[in-house]
Amino acid sequence: MLDDFMVRATLAGVLVALAAAPLGCFVVWRRMAYFGDATAHAAILGVALSLLMDISIFAGVLAVALVMAFGVSMLSGRGVGMDTLLGVAAHSALAVGLVAVSFLSGVRIDLNAYLFGDILAVGRSDLWVIGGGAALVLVLLGWRWSSLLMATMSRELAYASGIDPRREQLILTLALAMVVAVALKVVGVLLITALLIIPAAAARPFCRTPEAMAIGATGVALTAVTGGLKTAYLMDTPTGPTMVTLAAALFLAATLASQGLRLVQRLKASA
Repeated sequence: MLDDFMVRATLAGVLVALAAAPLGCFVVWRRMAYFGDATAHAAILGVALSLLMDISIFAGVLAVALVMAFGVSMLSGRGVGMDTLLGVAAHSALAVGLVAVSFLSGVRIDLNAYLFGDILAVGRSDLWVIGGGAALVLVLLGWRWSSLLMATMSRELAYASGIDPRREQLILTLALAMVVAVALKVVGVLLITALLIIPAAAARPFCRTPEAMAIGATGVALTAVTGGLKTAYLMDTPTGPTMVTLAAALFLAATLASQGLRLVQRLKASA
């Protein structure tokens, strides 16, 4: 079954969606979109270092993403605005990575595959790596779910409950770096943050609890991945961007539907 490239691509997309969707809820709740961008853009530098040192690209990307994420966390609140710091980090990491790739002599590299993903080229070994990374992210989120929610809602309430918000931030940072590493081949560094944010944002208007939002975001992500993969195959369009485009369409539909429901409720209330 795994000999079929479409089966491997679908499994890879589903695994990434299962990990990215619930994590994306925390990215939305904590307003960490730019933080996700900075971590994702650092992946290109990880690719360059991996090829230079002849090590696993997954390991190199994960290491650089972790260094970027922890570095930004350490520097935040030290005289530089968080939005400014993240903007500098995100674009500098991407630029340095692209420059580093240009210095690789004797190595043929398809930058588009890393910038926008190449899910159709996922092999068996890639599938095992993606599955292992996605499983680790889900285990981390399941293990720390209540503590992460408490730290997200209120730092003071977290401290009062014996929870260290800084520790939960580090756990979230580790999960984010892991998702960046496993999603690199699926949607590429430029679109990873979109796969984190858009499904969660689409599910948010219809959910009353965090758990419901995580489930709803997972449903949106799975629909975008599987539907985008099939659409790209039929229409011969880039797979990663097609997935994100479908996710954006679902977000637009969800936003319009929620606004319509609110309008109907207001009309009923005023009647």
